[in-house]
Amino acid sequence: MTELQRRTAEYAKRDGLLTQAEAFYAEQNAVIVKNAERYYREMFRGRISSWNLRDHHMADTLAALVEHLSRVRGEPAKVVVWAHNSHLGDARATEMGSQGELNVGQLMRERYPGRCRLIGFSTYTGTVTAADEWGSPADRKVVRPALPDSVEELLHQVGSKEFLLWFGMAPSAAETLRAARLERVIGVIYRPQAERQSHCFRAR
Repeated sequence: MTELQRRTAEYAKRDGLLTQAEAFYAEQNAVIVKNAERYYREMFRGRISSWNLRDHHMADTLAALVEHLSRVRGEPAKVVVWAHNSHLGDARATEMGSQGELNVGQLMRERYPGRCRLIGFSTYTGTVTAADEWGSPADRKVVRPALPDSVEELLHQVGSKEFLLWFGMAPSAAETLRAARLERVIGVIYRPQAERQSHCFRAR
């Protein structure tokens, strides 16, 4: 990777052997190999360290992409990232943060203060495609109604099926949600029978 970074300009001069985009892709692939090796070692040590490594990698990749696109286009790039709430919410407002975990949402707010927006999605009930266990086949599952004292249950009480809550324009709603409440996270795995233990943590 170091050699690639050092010789990118030289490669680019050789009959256009390596375009700017190709150099970027090659470098990112090398970064993935390097970070994956470290990540898999950390998986054996503990969840928090491997989680933090993974989200640091995602945030670094995003920052590299923003820098690359800005350089290529000659103007600041605008990027939209779609990911699970547990990655894009701000970990500092959750149990995750109190346990030493960070995430992409937190890292982006720290790197780009005032220049990023975090938009979370949730639901009171519905359906989801998820597996029972890692490696199991995915299945369509019915999402149980939200637990009492959860963010989802509170939002359900509003009585409107779909709405957007923008804290900057709804200070009283933001104040209500400042207290720690349960928040549901459903990813690749969904275990309705173990909803509280498997899918809920406290968030503000």
